[in-house]
Amino acid sequence: MTDATLQPVQDLAPPRSQWRDVWDQFRTHKGALTGLGVFVFMTLFVLVGPLIWRIGPDYINPNVLVMIKSRNLGSSFAHPLGTDQLGRDELARMMSGGQISIAVGFTAMALSIFLGTLVGVLAGYFKSLDGPLMRLTDLFLALPLLPLLLVMMMLFAPMISHAMGVAAGTFLLIVSAIGVTSWMQCARIVRGEVLALKEREFVLAAKSVGTPPFRMILRHILPNVMSPVMVAATLGIANAIITESALSFLGLGFPPDFPTWGRLLFDGVDLMQEHPGLVVWPGIAISLTVLSVNYIGDGLRDALDPRIRGR
Repeated sequence: MTDATLQPVQDLAPPRSQWRDVWDQFRTHKGALTGLGVFVFMTLFVLVGPLIWRIGPDYINPNVLVMIKSRNLGSSFAHPLGTDQLGRDELARMMSGGQISIAVGFTAMALSIFLGTLVGVLAGYFKSLDGPLMRLTDLFLALPLLPLLLVMMMLFAPMISHAMGVAAGTFLLIVSAIGVTSWMQCARIVRGEVLALKEREFVLAAKSVGTPPFRMILRHILPNVMSPVMVAATLGIANAIITESALSFLGLGFPPDFPTWGRLLFDGVDLMQEHPGLVVWPGIAISLTVLSVNYIGDGLRDALDPRIRGR
């Protein structure tokens, strides 16, 4: 065999990875790419910003006269986003509040996805559990979520705050309340995927050689339902941020010492006409974060769909 015969074989490109194809498809979605850039910017704003802007979010000038003069100021070099009704820097409070809001979004999303995936896999794989788990899902879907969240906060907030402290107790309660009341859509999506996967050839082949159910779920079912789970996760972050903001706006979220974006909106409502910046900046931050996460979810949905990715 001559070198000329071997040349075409040597010129073959290495096989492309699946995640490279996903990224290439994701890049074609301009909205998703823009949303990813905005979300990265907001994350850096709340995480890296406090390292650059060193004013404390709760700092109040001890001089009473200076504090009075520094209340409700507009934008300036000293305070780019102005100050609030106590003279605290609004930019510092936006950064600190964003850390809490995004942390609540990610943690509540993780709890929601865990519960939804667990219920969906069990209901889809085990026929005996399908009926009870789906009826439980329908029951949670029928509950009025916002009133339920308000009741949970009013009943359990004092007790948990007394046992764990105000910061940890409120965070745990809000994350648990949001996660426990937002897993149903993920469960139904995962159940549908599992029902389809059970009839695939590789699953039937694994059953024929005696693979136990637990290993079947971990090795064959879960890896193939991760695509819709990842899309549901991105949308869950947006839903958790909005829900936390609504609770804080209604005065049942974090206390005033923890300036989440929703709490900043609540504190600025009374002065909205005279000083609109107190509600405009938190509103813009919530809107940009939620909108960017939704666009990322749309891009992931298209990129993880092999029928679209192959086009």
